[in-house]
Amino acid sequence: MTVTSTIRYPCQFSAETEQKIIRWTEDNLGGNVIRVEQVVRWRPIWRVDVDQKGVLKSYAFKGPRDGKVIPYPLEHEFNMLKVLGDNGIPVPPVHGVCDAPPAVVMDWMPGGRDPGMVMMAAESESGMSEDRWAASLTYMDYLAKMHKLDPGQFVPHGLTRPEGSAAIALNGFDRFYALGKSQGVVDPFMEFCRAWLHRNVPDRQRVSFVTGDCCQFLSDGPEVTTLLDMEIGYLGDHLSDLACFVGRHPVENLGDIGALLRRYEASFGEKIDIDALAYQVVVFMTVAFVFPVFTLPVTAPGGDWVESQVQVAFCGRRCAEALADLMGVALDSDIELPAPRSTPLEDMALAKLAEEIANMPTDPYFQPWKRDIVAKIPQWLGQQAHYGLWAEAEDLREMAEILGHQPASLEEGDKALSEFIQSAGAEHDETLVRFFHRRTLRQCHICVGPDAPEDHIIFARLESVRDLYQS
Repeated sequence: MTVTSTIRYPCQFSAETEQKIIRWTEDNLGGNVIRVEQVVRWRPIWRVDVDQKGVLKSYAFKGPRDGKVIPYPLEHEFNMLKVLGDNGIPVPPVHGVCDAPPAVVMDWMPGGRDPGMVMMAAESESGMSEDRWAASLTYMDYLAKMHKLDPGQFVPHGLTRPEGSAAIALNGFDRFYALGKSQGVVDPFMEFCRAWLHRNVPDRQRVSFVTGDCCQFLSDGPEVTTLLDMEIGYLGDHLSDLACFVGRHPVENLGDIGALLRRYEASFGEKIDIDALAYQVVVFMTVAFVFPVFTLPVTAPGGDWVESQVQVAFCGRRCAEALADLMGVALDSDIELPAPRSTPLEDMALAKLAEEIANMPTDPYFQPWKRDIVAKIPQWLGQQAHYGLWAEAEDLREMAEILGHQPASLEEGDKALSEFIQSAGAEHDETLVRFFHRRTLRQCHICVGPDAPEDHIIFARLESVRDLYQS
């Protein structure tokens, strides 16, 4: 893909930011702030502990990823949480929107969850305890209750009610696609997914509020304490939330997906349309690989740049697998890295950079986990130095077979293939799906290197929806 925009995050943690958080908290919520700590998340989030007349109270300040990364303003999450809370859905109580730093302020809720990120899952295997499983079943009940809420309640708070099958199915995706185009993203796989999704819309008319990024909740023992992360919630097909279970598992171990789906059916009171669910898996996986593309041009401190690169490759490959499952296309995964290209000068420079990063001092505003995130960048660059030209040559060779001519560069090839897809018919779908699968699989191999085991989490195939449901 090619991205031409440059993005900066609106807020970073510093002594000045800390003082602004303290001032807002004490002016609006009362008490004396005793601690402000940034937590490990993709977006800026601070835990603020407050002494309120001898009682310890904790709040979460959840900042925006960035106004150009998701197609909703910061206030959107506040509004969605307010409506959900008023309808008895267990979400964090909200207290306002802070201007500087920009953040939605809500209660810090008790409980834990699995982080669900690819590289973290590779380092520390995700598990499913008996208590978490019990909470997961309860979560399906809350999800069904949320999906049965009157969607009209959300319209006065900024949501548009979609009309017609295409708008209902793709109300979330189309917003991300438009955002990508506005930022100069040139990605032929994104164009292919858009064309395929619009050609294959299922006939469905029910409209529900959906989270857009489901499966996120905290639990304490077997109890659900809160549902999380509504910053991209919208009105659409309720099956789009169920698609997240297929897309997230097993990076985030969600247990027996079939059992969860059947529990949802019992709570919702309606059988799941499996074909429509499989379609929504493609929608979810498309957004999952397109979304990290927006974070790659971010130059300001913060975020996890390498995780974004990994997500593009990993989610993109699983998106191709979701498409192949629906289309009945067999995919070839027989790809191995070649011998690494010799890059002694680059290796020395990157080793020096890695050592310098490892010895960078940390403080309350630049914590060790932030340094670890930065340290992954030279490692990724080393892999690209060794294998990037191989992947580029393979991409261009296969692009030439599709286009009928040899592009001079990947940038030219991406543009030409995007234009080809805009006028291509369904007769090219199988060829294109196989190409995008091989392209993203090559990048998955580069991300983990030549010695990765075959069962590395980055190679986990997306499971068939029908098989999961019947398991």
